[in-house]
Amino acid sequence: MTGCAGFIGSNLLDRLLADGYRVIGVDDFNDYYSPIQKRSNIARHLNDNNFTLIKSDISRLPRRYAPRNDETINIVIHLAARAGVRASIKEPLLYQKVNVGGTLKMLELAKELKVKHFIFGSSSSVYGNNTPVPFREDAACDQPISPYAATKRSGELLCFAYSHLYKIPTTVLRFFTVYGPRNRPDMAAFKFMDSIANEKPVDFYGQDTSRDYTYVDDIVNGILAAINFIPDNFDIFNLGNSSPTKLSEFINTIEEVVGKKAILVKKELPQGDVQTTFADISKAEKILKWKPKVNLKTGIEELWKWYKMADR
Repeated sequence: MTGCAGFIGSNLLDRLLADGYRVIGVDDFNDYYSPIQKRSNIARHLNDNNFTLIKSDISRLPRRYAPRNDETINIVIHLAARAGVRASIKEPLLYQKVNVGGTLKMLELAKELKVKHFIFGSSSSVYGNNTPVPFREDAACDQPISPYAATKRSGELLCFAYSHLYKIPTTVLRFFTVYGPRNRPDMAAFKFMDSIANEKPVDFYGQDTSRDYTYVDDIVNGILAAINFIPDNFDIFNLGNSSPTKLSEFINTIEEVVGKKAILVKKELPQGDVQTTFADISKAEKILKWKPKVNLKTGIEELWKWYKMADR
């Protein structure tokens, strides 16, 4: 699993190890946000005999990985990426290197290892601004509006090509605005919570945008469901809450949980940000037998509990 120390990756790692999987995790602990937080995310697993950590940039991994004598690598879960729409506009070449080149490296590795299933963590950003809502997996996705979105769509296309060429069963999972414990500090839920808790101004972008905020445990459950479903060739699933929340309502919920009012500063919607995200999850419900369970208030309460005790 790549990105094992990150937000989604470390929450998934907890569950995989608890369920008895043996996991080889890859993470480079880069400084996009504090490496201290990433190390804290996986600290309790470092002495687990079922967990092996490889500290490496995915784009620098060797093309071939030699498993130990008792290892059989059946599944590759590729979650590592340079994240963030706005940051990708500032450093598009870095995003291309890691998100496209790194994904290609992982697909080459999967081909060499003859894995039984390749799972790719993609993003709702691939839908852009012109896709009819709710977003369906069969939408064209040919008008991304940020380098980040373009690299994620490129990764999906590479996954399809390798699935076709080398018969690697491949599942693409499009995540919708994930939040919860271990949130990256650049993500909206963390930034709003941090600003409100410390009585700092909160940037309110756009004319009340809406997002399909999805709790991290629901995303983890979706990945686990995907592990247990191996497609014949290639498939894509939305993993979202399927219930968009207005930005104003999202901030109000955080205010209620934190017990303080936000100091709002109205700003224009930045380049690359979409107006809304809204997942059609009927396919995941039907095939993966998955649906989200955690409501927004409960999820924000769990994020607040973590925020108050986290190493950052």
